[in-house]
Amino acid sequence: MTKRNWSIDSLVLIFSFIVFAQLLSYAIPHGEFERAPSPDDPGRMVVVDGTYTQMAADESVTLAPWHFLMAITKGLESAQGIIFLIFLVGGVIEVLRKTGAIDAALHGAVDRLGKSPWLLIGGCLLLFSIGSFTIGMGEEYVPLVPIIVTMCLAMRMDAIVAMGMVWIPYGIGWACAGINPFGVLIAQNIANVPLTSGWGFRLIMMFAFLALAFHHIYRYARRVQADPSYSFVADVDYSSGFEPPGDLHFNGRRVAILAVFVIGLVVFVYGVSEHHWYITELNSIFLAIGLIAAAIARLPAGETSRTFLEGAAAMTPAALLVGFARTIEVVMTDGQIIDTVVYSIAGLLEGLPSEASAIGMLAVQTVCNFFIPSGSGQAFVTMPIMSPLATLTDVPQQTAVLAYQFGDGFTNMIVPTSALVMGALALGKVPYAAWFKFVGPLLLKMFALAAVFLVVSMHIGSAFGFHS
Repeated sequence: MTKRNWSIDSLVLIFSFIVFAQLLSYAIPHGEFERAPSPDDPGRMVVVDGTYTQMAADESVTLAPWHFLMAITKGLESAQGIIFLIFLVGGVIEVLRKTGAIDAALHGAVDRLGKSPWLLIGGCLLLFSIGSFTIGMGEEYVPLVPIIVTMCLAMRMDAIVAMGMVWIPYGIGWACAGINPFGVLIAQNIANVPLTSGWGFRLIMMFAFLALAFHHIYRYARRVQADPSYSFVADVDYSSGFEPPGDLHFNGRRVAILAVFVIGLVVFVYGVSEHHWYITELNSIFLAIGLIAAAIARLPAGETSRTFLEGAAAMTPAALLVGFARTIEVVMTDGQIIDTVVYSIAGLLEGLPSEASAIGMLAVQTVCNFFIPSGSGQAFVTMPIMSPLATLTDVPQQTAVLAYQFGDGFTNMIVPTSALVMGALALGKVPYAAWFKFVGPLLLKMFALAAVFLVVSMHIGSAFGFHS
C-alpha cells in the first residue's frame, strides 16, 4: 500500500521506534517486576505491584550495537501466527471479492436502502459497522464510495454524507469490534483475556455510537437538502466520475457464497467460545470458505490461485508492520527496560483513580494511532506496555483492550497518515479540511461517550461475557 508524499511512512516510523528502544536501553535503568499467576487465570502471569527493583550492574545486559537488526527476525518469528493469519485471510477475502459476492451484497443492500435518506443513512451505518465489527472490513468499502456518492447526489445530498455513511461506521465497527481478527483478537491475546469475550457489551456500545452518528449525519443531510449552499463541498464539481460499476447483480451463487461465509464465521465464534480456537482454526475456516466459494463460483483453479496470491501479496505491508512492531517489545525486553517504562508510567498515574488511568490509556492510544494507523501494528506496539500497566493501576485487562480499540477505531475516521482514509476521500472528491470540519464535532462526542463506557466496563464484572 503506497503512502502519499505528505504522510508519515508507518514502517519508517516503527523502525525508528526500534532504534529508539535500543538507545533507550543505554540511557535508563534496567529493572524488572516479579510476576505471579493471575488469581482469575492461573495460566496467565501478571506483574506484582510494589515488586519493581533495579538490576545490579552484574545482572544487567548491555545490548550489542547491532542487536536491533537481529531482533527484527525475532520479532517476525514471535508474530508469525498473526502474520500468517493476515496473509491467508487477505488471500481468501480477495477470492470472495473475485466471485463478486461481497460487492454485489453491499451494492444490493445500499440500492434497496436508497428510497429515503433516513433509511439509506441508517442502513449503511448498520451494514458497514457490522462488516468492521466482525472481520475488520475497511479496504472493501473504498471502491463503494463513488457508488454511494452517486446515490447521495441523486437524493440532493452531498459527498460528505456519502463519506459519513461509509467511513464513520467503519471507525465505529473497529472501535467496538467483537471478533475482528486484525484488532480486538490480537489485543485480547496479548492481554491474555478470553478471545471474543465481551462481544455482547461491545455490540451494545456499537449501537450507542451508531445512534450518535445517525443523528449527526441525518441532521447535516437534511440541511443540505433544504439549502445546497450549506454543503461543506458546495464548491466541488461532481458532474463526472460517479457512474456505478457493472456486474453487481445478486444471483443464487453469490447468495450461496455469502451463506458459506456467514456459516464459517458462526462456526469460528462457537469454536472460540467453546473450544478455545484461535489462529490455526481461523486460518483453516477461512481457507475452507475460500475453496468452497471458488467452487460455487466455478472459478478455475489457476485463477483462484492467482487471485489468492494477489490478495495475500496486498497484505504484505500490514504483515511486515506487525512483525516490525513486535520487534519493539523484543528490544525492550532484551534490553531489560520494558518493566522500567511500565513502572515510570504507573508512577505518573499513581494516586489517580483507576477510572482516570483508563481514560489516560485512551488518550495514549489515540495519539499512537496518528503515527501507527495499522490496527494490528498498534496492538503489538502498545498492548505489551498497556497490559502490565493496567494491572498496576487496577484497570481490568478487558478495559485496557477497549481503550486500545477506541483509540484506534475512532481516529481511523480522520487520521491523515492512513492511505485508506485519504484514498476514500480522493475517490469521493472530498477535501480533507471539509471532512475534518464535518466529523470533528462528532468525534468529540464519541470520545466523551467512550470515556463513559470505559468507566462502565470496569464495573460490570462478567456481565455480557466481559471477563477481566
